[in-house]
Amino acid sequence: MRAVVIDWPGGPESLRVAVVPVPSPGAGEVRVRVAAAAVNPVDVMTRSGVFHRVGWIRRRTVGLGWDVAGVVDEVGPGVGDMTPGTLVAGLRDALDAPLGTYADYVILPADAVAPVPDGIDPVAASTMPLNALTADQALDLVDPSRGDSLLVTGAAGGVGGYVVPLALERGWRVTALARERDREWLLALGASRVVHHLDGEKHQYDAAIDAADLVAPTMAAVRDGGDFVGVQPAFVPAAERGVRVQAVAVRRDAARLGKLLALAVEGHLPLRVAGTLPLAQAAEAHRRLEAGGSRGRWVLVP
Repeated sequence: MRAVVIDWPGGPESLRVAVVPVPSPGAGEVRVRVAAAAVNPVDVMTRSGVFHRVGWIRRRTVGLGWDVAGVVDEVGPGVGDMTPGTLVAGLRDALDAPLGTYADYVILPADAVAPVPDGIDPVAASTMPLNALTADQALDLVDPSRGDSLLVTGAAGGVGGYVVPLALERGWRVTALARERDREWLLALGASRVVHHLDGEKHQYDAAIDAADLVAPTMAAVRDGGDFVGVQPAFVPAAERGVRVQAVAVRRDAARLGKLLALAVEGHLPLRVAGTLPLAQAAEAHRRLEAGGSRGRWVLVP
């Protein structure tokens, strides 16, 4: 089978398509024939060496890709509630691994995949696991008893676009930081306000989820004793003014992913696809992601 890997960090040209044996699932695992694999900023960070530099990746050859949608074609021992032929979406929540979801097949723990409901095609489904789970798990870290005003930076991005509607369901009043072109979309999504910069927003919010990784400006916008939640565990500010500082470390959660997919079918969560490219053009997908300006994820297909 084909799998996109890197042997050393670098630019998009460091991605290569390797031919490797088709893996077999072990106990508690399923093998998924990949129909779609979304391309995320974490993949660019992996490829460019960010996680090598902080010591989170130590192996030489590393697989790329966290998000997947496809059909279960084999199950390992002990997997009794997932049958071959089921269309699923899933999350590979491991950095230092030889194979990722940029491949023809991927092995995942059974508790990392959820059936895709009718009404979502595999390409759209593949854009949800990492971003929607990150958004929902980030919201677990903010304390509604401290107040109800929430700042979401990068609100029109992959994670922020899920934080906004999920926060509304939890009772937060959301201010979205985004570009002018995204104002109407975010207001329609339910944001109370849309701002384009944080000048004049100092100490205004009970909590902030920093999906844009602005760090210092976002921290300054949180009131004394509020909550700051980042999306990069290795890059968070020092606590000050009684602000509780945390970062979400996304983890697989099949049950929660299933609920998020259902919300998408019901129209409560946005599904956004920038476009599709063949697996062999993974480098081009990285170039397009790094160029910026896309709304939704680029998705690799067989």
